[in-house]
Amino acid sequence: MFSPVSPFSILVVAIAVGFGPPGSASLSAQTPPVAPPNAGAPSGANSDTKSSFIYKLTNADRLRVVVYGEPDLAAMSRIDARGNVNLYLVGDVHVAGCTVNEAQKIVESAYREGRFLRGPQVTISVEDYAPRTVTVDGQVKAPGPVPLPTESTLTVYQAIIRAGGFTDVAKGSAVTVTRILPDGTKKTFTIDVDSLIKGKGRTREQDDTLLLEPGDIIYVPERLI
Repeated sequence: MFSPVSPFSILVVAIAVGFGPPGSASLSAQTPPVAPPNAGAPSGANSDTKSSFIYKLTNADRLRVVVYGEPDLAAMSRIDARGNVNLYLVGDVHVAGCTVNEAQKIVESAYREGRFLRGPQVTISVEDYAPRTVTVDGQVKAPGPVPLPTESTLTVYQAIIRAGGFTDVAKGSAVTVTRILPDGTKKTFTIDVDSLIKGKGRTREQDDTLLLEPGDIIYVPERLI
């Protein structure tokens, strides 16, 4: 004989299969919370130069240059002291200081403007990286050359750490970086490494974001006592 079903039993079954009173939401239909942008990123994370490193070609890098559909133009060439690679038909092409993508466009332009190819497609890869160093001198515990990593960056503070850190008489608030620019002129930066180490409020953006380039000379002066 059929037993009557109570209203309470109907409500329990309705909730179990995803139905409920008007205005209620099914548990299975609830949308999980969306994490806010940058959730999980470390505090202070940004997209400055340090986190978006792109390698720039330098003297003595050995490059493989391939022109699509032109196997006779394939070349393996090392960047010379003037920053050039020597390629078939077009001769010397200046690529030092460029990214790989920029160098590809420069070589394509050389073949196109020389009227050798109408629509060249060039691929360049670095087969052998040149030694890349900076020099740390002055009041550090282990002065001398410091290798630069090939596919990442190095700041002044990191270079000083690799040189053993400051001596007891170092003036860390006036560290200088001397750089020779492509036109042969020199540019000098003054970095307050001491404020970076001690977390002082007067730290300037340049102190933490200046990235070293091959050939840079870092000098730590002596503190006047």
